Amino acid sequence: MNKKLATLALGALMAAGPAMADLVFPSLSYRTGPYAAGGIPFADGYADYFTLVNERDGGIGGVAAKVIECETGYNTEKGVECYESTKGEGALVYQPLSTGITYQLIPKVTADGIPLHTMGYGRTSAANGKVFSHVFNYPANYWNGASGAINYLLDENGGDLNGKKIALVYHNSAYGKEPIRTLETLAEKHGYELSLLPVDHPGQEQKSQWLQIRREKPDYVIMWGWGVMNQVAVQEAANIRFPMENFIGVWWSGAEFDVEPAGEKANGYKALTFTGLGMDYPVYDDLKKYVVDAGKAAGAGDQLGTVQYNRGLYAAMLAAEAVKTAQELHGTADIDASMMRDGMEALEITNAKMEALGMSGFGPEFAVSCDNHGGPGLVGVVQWDAAVGTWNPVQDFKPTDVEVINALIAEDSAAYAAENNIEPRCE
Repeated sequence: MNKKLATLALGALMAAGPAMADLVFPSLSYRTGPYAAGGIPFADGYADYFTLVNERDGGIGGVAAKVIECETGYNTEKGVECYESTKGEGALVYQPLSTGITYQLIPKVTADGIPLHTMGYGRTSAANGKVFSHVFNYPANYWNGASGAINYLLDENGGDLNGKKIALVYHNSAYGKEPIRTLETLAEKHGYELSLLPVDHPGQEQKSQWLQIRREKPDYVIMWGWGVMNQVAVQEAANIRFPMENFIGVWWSGAEFDVEPAGEKANGYKALTFTGLGMDYPVYDDLKKYVVDAGKAAGAGDQLGTVQYNRGLYAAMLAAEAVKTAQELHGTADIDASMMRDGMEALEITNAKMEALGMSGFGPEFAVSCDNHGGPGLVGVVQWDAAVGTWNPVQDFKPTDVEVINALIAEDSAAYAAENNIEPRCE
């Protein structure tokens, strides 16, 4: 059945069938705790997009979307509790926004048959769909991020980083440790010297790390931070007069609240990205009309257009498009988690599709497949302009070193498969 016939058949089923259950999207949010500054806008964007879909489109394929929010406080144990308490509600997909929670949920969702989307975080080797049947981390993962930062620095140095010194300031957790292996492999390939500077949770105390940076004088600092750790790092970098244009954070270290406390001293700081900036997209006109002005916004309405709000919006859009794909694949609007997994594995995001959604250029084009759950790994770079308080793109979404990354993914996922007696699929 071609897509047009499938859509017609789906429409006929919707018209003739009984009222269907809601499409349930649990939101493992954290509006409290040391990481709330990032958790709040993401949760707002995630919820607001589904509200928009309900109010503007009458749901997804005629079925209403329902967001169930459960507060984790970015605590792994609470995150698992939220999963257990909501999975029986008809949950279609989980987005925990935490690498620690992700690691705990991978075996659970696989056993329960519920997909997990860890967009730009989580276990990087889950990009291998042959081993991780229910885990997806498109459009980019942490190893793409590490390579994206190095590729950008290569471009800045005429393709040669030999002899350069690069320091990694990272959150001392599963999340912060994710890029180390890739950066070490790339150091062997490109000849730079890598130093590792862990920062303990929540990251308010970093003086010793930045004193070490002042002593060792690295050419560049890369940061894998989150929450208050980012603010403190930017301020400490300013205190030792480290040049901000040589300081680049991962996408979770590149929001407004990370740089604003340092004022003008944060000017020039850079960060990676896989999503669009600001509100100059038609989708925002619809959000204003159907959600904000209608009094249906998830939060105070003050986060719209911010970096992490846009990420939540993007994550929800990808989930909604996966639902549409699943509905077409299975010829029913009333999908379950198993069908949602199939929709996520067959998801294709094109510029034409994003343009139709009022989000042209909001993220990279990509297609998911049985063996590739991670997308193409395209990474952009943005820079903070403190004078006007905006992020500006300095590099469009560009390819990363897939030769290095895919080898690491294959090695790590093979070890996981052996440990857990998983027979690879997609053959």
